[in-house]
This record gives sequence, structure tokens and C-alpha cells, in this order.
Amino acid sequence: MSVEQRKALETQTMALQTLQSELAKIVANRQTLDSQQQENELVQKELEQLGDDARVFKMIGPVLVPQDKEEAKANVDKRLEFIRDEISRADQKVEQLSKDQEKTSMELFKLQMDIQGINKN
Repeated sequence: MSVEQRKALETQTMALQTLQSELAKIVANRQTLDSQQQENELVQKELEQLGDDARVFKMIGPVLVPQDKEEAKANVDKRLEFIRDEISRADQKVEQLSKDQEKTSMELFKLQMDIQGINKN
């Protein structure tokens, strides 16, 4: 194996590892977003089931502060919209990283074949 081939192999291997690490982070972030979405959807359902005379409180630090029911609903709706946008971005990033990972894996495979002398072009 020549020095050039060794450097190319190391570069491709490092690129693949970087992509895999980045993909793992994005997937973990996506899972966190899913949990947040489920929590907020439950809060949204609870707020919809409350009667008109029900009191809603918001926790600010260690204190519960009264909050207008409509304001609470609007906050939860905004939060859900934000979370959905973040999920969409995460999905797009996962798709792109998966494509990049597949491309880098193929390049690495071809390089390994060239080094072994199997793929003589």
C-alpha cells in the first residue's frame, strides 16, 4: 500500500466516522423532539378539555403563576409548531447525512478494492 493510498484510506475512514457521529447526534436530537412533541400534544388536549371556569397556571422557577387559558393554548400551539419545524429540519438533515454516508462508504469500499488490486481500471 502506497503512502498516498494510506492517506486516502485514512481520510475516507475519518470522513465516514464523522458522518456517523453527526448522524447519531441528529437522531438523538430527533428522539428528544419526538418526546417534546408528545408532551406538548398531551398538554394541548388537556387544555382543550378544560372548562371555561378552569384556572391555568404556569410554572416560573419554583412558583406557579396564574395564566390566561387562551394565552396558554397559544403558547402550546406555538411550541408545537416550532417543534414540528425542528423535526422537519432534523429529518432533512438525517436524509442528507445518510446519502453522504452511503457515498463515503462506497468511495471507501472502492479505495479498499483498489488497494487490494481487485478493481483494476
